[in-house]
Amino acid sequence: MTSLFDARGNIYAVVSPVQLRELGIDLPDAAAEAAQQAMAWTTRAIQACCSWAPGTRPAGAKAHRSDGLLVGPFQQTAPFDLLIVNTDGTLAERSGNGLTIFAQALTEQGLMPAEGGCLLKVHHDQGNARSPVHTSVQAAEVEGVQGFWLDLGKPAFGPPAVTAQGVSAAQLNQRPLSHVPQLARVNRQWSHSQFVRIGNPHCVTLVAQAHELPSNPQMAAPGLADDLTRIAFAPPSGGGQPCAAGVNLQWAMRESANRLSARVFERGEGPTASSGTSASAVACAAWSVGWVSAGTVAVVMPGGTAPVLLEEQGGELSRVSLFGTARLMR
Repeated sequence: MTSLFDARGNIYAVVSPVQLRELGIDLPDAAAEAAQQAMAWTTRAIQACCSWAPGTRPAGAKAHRSDGLLVGPFQQTAPFDLLIVNTDGTLAERSGNGLTIFAQALTEQGLMPAEGGCLLKVHHDQGNARSPVHTSVQAAEVEGVQGFWLDLGKPAFGPPAVTAQGVSAAQLNQRPLSHVPQLARVNRQWSHSQFVRIGNPHCVTLVAQAHELPSNPQMAAPGLADDLTRIAFAPPSGGGQPCAAGVNLQWAMRESANRLSARVFERGEGPTASSGTSASAVACAAWSVGWVSAGTVAVVMPGGTAPVLLEEQGGELSRVSLFGTARLMR
């Protein structure tokens, strides 16, 4: 019943509300109400749709077979409501790879409109951000690859954008950034960070050398995993500092003109092979310090390279778009 999709190594399970009810998991008919009652059903939904079958978990694999669960659509015609459930049972405001996968799932079901774009509306229960979060999706082809452009809108920068507390000012290339003491205590090279909100909250730490980027195995290992969980996850799983609602963590290094290397530790999930909104946040943070210019930016992650289109107007970023592609696994 549950379908698995892969978007640059980021795997999501997709299930409809009807299918969840057939599994004995009751949730309201309306997405907004389902989001507000998330604590009553998300843990069981993750267990039913994202857990490994007994004896099938590969050695060294993550605790779940997917990085999250997409619940929807709640209707049969656009615009489409959905919920993005992290494997810890919390709801996310937006996921670039998740929305790419959902658009592909709609295509597989014959629900994606043949002409023009399609509006996806993500409902959540995060009190510090509006709900639903709207994303316009348009089928496209880039360099011979079929996929979707996601219009992520205009980014916001700085601690107020993500409600960060207890951070101090820092500078890089004479551009204002933030010093996050929780990150700097883990690694003194992680002292220059840019907060970015693109529907969901991000903290992008800018580094000069490749060895300063944490690898996914390092971020999954005891010690560093515990430190990053305390920073990224909201209570009770994390410490809620610097952001009470948690924050997605990224690290970025400039490879060349408009090309960046990045690593990702997601709030509610942990290290991931790739993340669409994280790639977009990395591109925005790099733009803010002059590492990249407006236009297409390539963000290289362990799971693949994400093209991000930055549009600038009057010295500000006016729009960020992400190109994503996904495939049905089963």
